[in-house]
Amino acid sequence: MSDTRSKDGGPMTAPAPSPTDPPLLSVRDLTVVRRDLPTARIVDSVGFELRRGEALGLAGESGCGKTTTALALLGLLPDGLVRTAGEMHLDSGRGPRPLHTLSPRGMRAVRWRRVSMVFQGAMNALDPVMRVGEQIGEAVRLHRPALDRTAVTARVRELFEQVRLDPLRIRSYPHEFSGGQRQRLMIALALACEPDLVIGDEPTTALDVITQRRILELLDELRRELDLSVLLITHDLSVLAETCDRIAVMYAGRVVETGTVDQVYGAPEHPYTQRLLASFPTVGGPRELPPPIPGSPPDPAAPEPGCAFAPRCDRAEDRCRASAPPAAGDPGGADRTVRCHLLPWPVTNPETSR
Repeated sequence: MSDTRSKDGGPMTAPAPSPTDPPLLSVRDLTVVRRDLPTARIVDSVGFELRRGEALGLAGESGCGKTTTALALLGLLPDGLVRTAGEMHLDSGRGPRPLHTLSPRGMRAVRWRRVSMVFQGAMNALDPVMRVGEQIGEAVRLHRPALDRTAVTARVRELFEQVRLDPLRIRSYPHEFSGGQRQRLMIALALACEPDLVIGDEPTTALDVITQRRILELLDELRRELDLSVLLITHDLSVLAETCDRIAVMYAGRVVETGTVDQVYGAPEHPYTQRLLASFPTVGGPRELPPPIPGSPPDPAAPEPGCAFAPRCDRAEDRCRASAPPAAGDPGGADRTVRCHLLPWPVTNPETSR
C-alpha cells in the first residue's frame, strides 16, 4: 500500500483546493431529453465545476435529474435518453479535454481510468459465484493489460487495505461480507485504476445509519489521502454536511442553488432548498414532523413557463409563473448562485449554465 501517513504518524491530507486552480471537471449547459419526446428535458442546462481534491454534493429529491447528469458525464445514458446540448471538460494536466466530443471508444478510455462511479445499489451487483478478489482484479486487468498476475494481485491487496478490509479475504465470496463491507468492495472497484474523480450515486442506500456514516467517513478519508475529487449524489441533504465542500441543489432537472456547505446550510436562499432543509428535524427542536412540500414535481413531458417550483412555492409571485429566473451570483459570496426571482440581491451574474 502506498504511504498515506505523515511524519507524526497521522493521516496525510491533500491541500485544500484553491479557487484559482483550474477545475478538474467543468460542465456547461448540459441538457438531456427523452429520445421520443425532445421537449421533455430530464436535465435542463445544468452547469457546475469541480476542483481537484474537492467534494461536491449534488442534492435533490428523487427524479430531479441527479443520476442522469452523472450518466451523461460518463457517456452511459440509457437508450431512451439523449444529450442534445452542453459541454463537459475534464482537465488532463495539459489543458481541458472535451468529453462531449469523444467517441464511445474514447469514453471507454476515460471511464475508470479518469472517472469512476459507485452506482446506486451496486453492492448487490457483485457476481455471487466469483471470488471478490477476482472481480476487482478483472477490472484492473481490463484497463492495465500489461500487468502480470502477481502485479494484479498486489494491486487488489492494496485496494483492500485502502478501503479498510483485510487483504486475506480476497478469496472470499460476496455472501461472506456484510452490506457495508460489500459497499467497501464497490469503492475498491471504483479506485482500481486510480481515477481522478469518483462519482458516488447514493452510495449509502439500504445501509443502516451507523454503516452509512462509516462509508461516508471512508470516502472522505480516501479523498484526502489520494487527492481525489468526489461528486456525491444524494436526496438527503443531511449526509453532505460533513463530507462535502460545496453543494449544488437540483430541482426539476435544473441546478437551483450552489454554494459552500456553510452558505447553503446557514443561509439557504432558494425556497426549495429552505423547504428541503426544514424537512430534517434538529436536535433539541420541536418533536413534530415539519409540513411537507405541497404538490408534486412538474412533469417534464408537459413543461410550463416560469419557475418550475412556482406551483409548490408559498412565496411565488406573478413573475415567478411568467418567466424562468436566471441564475444570479451573490455579490458577497464567491462561487454562490441561486436561480430565483425573489433574491435579496440584484441579478448581477445571469449565467444560464449555472
